[in-house]
Amino acid sequence: MPPAPTLLSFSSASRASPPLLSSYSKDEKGKKPKPFTPPLSPTRRLPLLLFSALCLLVGVGGIAFAAVVLRRPPRTVTIFRCGRAEDALRTFRSKSLAGGKDGVVARPKVLGFVGVQTGFSSSDRRAALRSTWFPPDPEGLGSLERATGLAFRFVIGRTKDSKKMADLRKEIDMYHDFMLIDIEEDYIKLPQKTLAFFKAAFNLFDADFYIKADDDIYLRPDRLATLLAKDRPHRLTYIGCMKKGPVITDPKMRWYESSGHLIGSEYFLHAYGPIYALSAEVVASLAIARNNSLRMFSNEDVTVGSWMLAMNVNHEDNRAICDPKCTSTSIAVWDIPRCSAVDTSSG
Repeated sequence: MPPAPTLLSFSSASRASPPLLSSYSKDEKGKKPKPFTPPLSPTRRLPLLLFSALCLLVGVGGIAFAAVVLRRPPRTVTIFRCGRAEDALRTFRSKSLAGGKDGVVARPKVLGFVGVQTGFSSSDRRAALRSTWFPPDPEGLGSLERATGLAFRFVIGRTKDSKKMADLRKEIDMYHDFMLIDIEEDYIKLPQKTLAFFKAAFNLFDADFYIKADDDIYLRPDRLATLLAKDRPHRLTYIGCMKKGPVITDPKMRWYESSGHLIGSEYFLHAYGPIYALSAEVVASLAIARNNSLRMFSNEDVTVGSWMLAMNVNHEDNRAICDPKCTSTSIAVWDIPRCSAVDTSSG
């Protein structure tokens, strides 16, 4: 049999040892060859490294700052309120101190809290007091409180008159010496304002005594503190210049009493209105009383006197807090010009 053709031998050899081109796959079909990228020169590489390092530092710094902020307790500004009543001085201190509310006591303990009742038309009277015995700045109020144990604020209600409220807010921002209470400011509502004052004062201050004062008196805080610090056998105490007098039933006369028929011809014993003090136990009872559960007469001092009769308090008469002239023992004089050269006729 003749030998196989040479072509068949070549085919067998081809199957046994495929050519190098057989490693080409269909997936690589159509692909373009990758361009050659030369390495960066040292002069171009250095700015890129510096920029990368800067970005890294900024990122690390941002993370560190966020961690510190998240761990730091948030700073809060507390507005010291009882309902809508507000103590402007402690609100101011809360904003000023780095510790926020942690640096201000919510209900500070004092010997006495003195609320000087004032109105929207009495800015001149407040100026007169600030130029005499009432400290004109927060530092002075704090110093007086530490020296005597007495805290002082001007007490005022609210009004729907936006201009008056705006003017009041400017004065508050200047002096920070107000207590704003939740009642409409109106002279014919003095009994209601007085009750609102005692309720707010009791909730905002832990005092042994709460003192209501008018904004046209001259006061010696040091002597008032001495009076309040005396030991007393009665826990229910009502201090003031006690008086009696005829009930005014003529509507044309000043001090007219619309409910005079409930009283009779003569008033019961009660303190004059310009200044008097109630012990903490007395005010605590007023603070929890419902507003409509207490009798309101036309005159504020008579109204408070009627509440005192119902509470069986001890009436402590002290004429030094209603002195008609300045003496070495005067605690309060009801006419500032008699103790100073300040004119308080306006307001």
